[in-house]
Amino acid sequence: MTDSKPPRVFLVDDHELIRSGIRAEIAGSVDIVGEADEVEAAIEMIIERTPDVVLLDVHMPDGGGQAVLRAVVAHDIPTRFLALSVSDASVDVISVIRAGARGYVTKNISGPDLVDAIYRIAAGDVVFSPRLAGFVLDAFSTGLVDQPVVAVDPDLDQLTSRERQVLRLIARGYSYKDIAKELTISTKTVESHVSSVLRKLQLSSRYQLSHWASERHLN
Repeated sequence: MTDSKPPRVFLVDDHELIRSGIRAEIAGSVDIVGEADEVEAAIEMIIERTPDVVLLDVHMPDGGGQAVLRAVVAHDIPTRFLALSVSDASVDVISVIRAGARGYVTKNISGPDLVDAIYRIAAGDVVFSPRLAGFVLDAFSTGLVDQPVVAVDPDLDQLTSRERQVLRLIARGYSYKDIAKELTISTKTVESHVSSVLRKLQLSSRYQLSHWASERHLN
């Protein structure tokens, strides 16, 4: 960090609790110029306020972080995007980088590290959590970054952001208890999300759900 003017930062996340936590961690080090909890509002406000850096949740309803990225990038404003997500799935990392993000970190990042990442993004650097950098390097080396964007899966698209998070963790073999700990929710809430996902996907068991997710490489 330098003594120059702090970066102007905009927060995009559909969970108020997460946004408030981020605000508490970074407010003293950056200039927070706004926040949004849905795609359309985020697009409108980012274009209007042209922040230096947008902290962007990847999984939200109505197209998620990629929809925000593509809409804003089309307006050719100097704003840079740093994806901040609970997911460390390679498909998520590559998708948002292809859409135009300059970095991707997971939500277990420390406050000081997040502030450092914001300043680096604002300065024109690219930033990735250490484990995620390998995904990006592999994607560039194999040409995946240049491939067309995969069409939206209508089955997956009907799930809420939280349901997709739960689904991905199930695909990785997490227990309900582990999922609850990872997402900071109760085990009962996890069970409720799983029941909703099973209903929407017309599946009858966790085994079928795990198999469904693995076929789509959601792990």
